[in-house]
Amino acid sequence: MKKNLISVIILALLIVNIALSAVMLFSVTSTNKATAEMVMRISGAMDMELSSVDGSTFKPVVPIENVASYDIADTMTIRLKQDEDGAEHYIMIAVTLSMDNQHEDYKTYGDSLESRESLIKSEIISVVGGYTLAEAQADEEGLKQAILERIQNMFGSDFIYKVDFRDVKYSG
Repeated sequence: MKKNLISVIILALLIVNIALSAVMLFSVTSTNKATAEMVMRISGAMDMELSSVDGSTFKPVVPIENVASYDIADTMTIRLKQDEDGAEHYIMIAVTLSMDNQHEDYKTYGDSLESRESLIKSEIISVVGGYTLAEAQADEEGLKQAILERIQNMFGSDFIYKVDFRDVKYSG
């Protein structure tokens, strides 16, 4: 009789467990759907921010077939700002500019960058020369962004949307 009573109690507990699991499953599923929908709305809003031209941190997404690149012919050797140690440090960089060939200003400036290369080099030297060796090594992306902003200001356009280094060497 005791075995039968224990079996009935175990069966009752199993049924209660299944019922509570079902209730929990339905409540978690509806909450999960709401959370997924909220995440989708937030990611959609962030994507709209990234694709808007109003922000200063705008990074356009240019399809690869619309990308034109311009390699600055010479590797530049630039003296860096002195560190606390007082020693002179240099950086050797080769720079590539990525341009959107569908941008309206590309038709004006894109094909004639070669004639403006010395102006671009001057801007690059000015930006890079303001960095110390430690700063340049620690924040290469910030250095690229600073060069990009100066070049975009020089042209008054954002048809050049990315600056890359083909080769970087530090000395000193």
